Amino acid sequence: MNDSDAPKFDDDERQEDIRMRLRPSDSNVTEDQEPFMGVKVRRKASRRHEYKGDYMDIPSRPYLMKILQKQGDKQVFFADKVLKFTSTGKMKRRILMVTDFAVYLVDPDTGTLKRRIALAAVDKICLSELSDNFFAIIVPTEYDLLMASTRKTEIVTVLVDATKNASEYELEVDFSNRFEYNASADLVKEVQFEEAKGSVRTRIVKK
Repeated sequence: MNDSDAPKFDDDERQEDIRMRLRPSDSNVTEDQEPFMGVKVRRKASRRHEYKGDYMDIPSRPYLMKILQKQGDKQVFFADKVLKFTSTGKMKRRILMVTDFAVYLVDPDTGTLKRRIALAAVDKICLSELSDNFFAIIVPTEYDLLMASTRKTEIVTVLVDATKNASEYELEVDFSNRFEYNASADLVKEVQFEEAKGSVRTRIVKK
């Protein structure tokens, strides 16, 4: 993900992202609003976008191939750079990979595996009803992941499909303009979203 694509924040961890106005949640589902049942407001740039899946060209990166081969994963459904939020609120660049068995986070600078989460351990995905880059992967047995990506829609779609293929389990996608996540084993934070003068303002606060 290029620097120009990255979400921008001020000191209050707010995001100003001028996008479409929020549509009513109960509006009729249109082709543009799939796969989120008319709830999620989509950016114009993300409409009718053909998903590529592997934006990292995994076969050309031996260090990523080695990680996958060691774990025994056979197929990569998605790979791209994202921003991950630490428990202290800092943002770190990570390579996110979704395979037929797990979610991977790799440090792009060192090439080291930072975390592997089995798809079976993922309980749900949380995101707002507005047009922003944030999403949280909820993992009850460990701690959750809050990330940001301009390809969020594709990531969520891939996670839902991969989970269903792996376990026949329908992964829950929860839409709310306020949601909590476990930033660490003993720290709960809340992400708050609101429309402000045609943009989306995002705040991350401790609970």
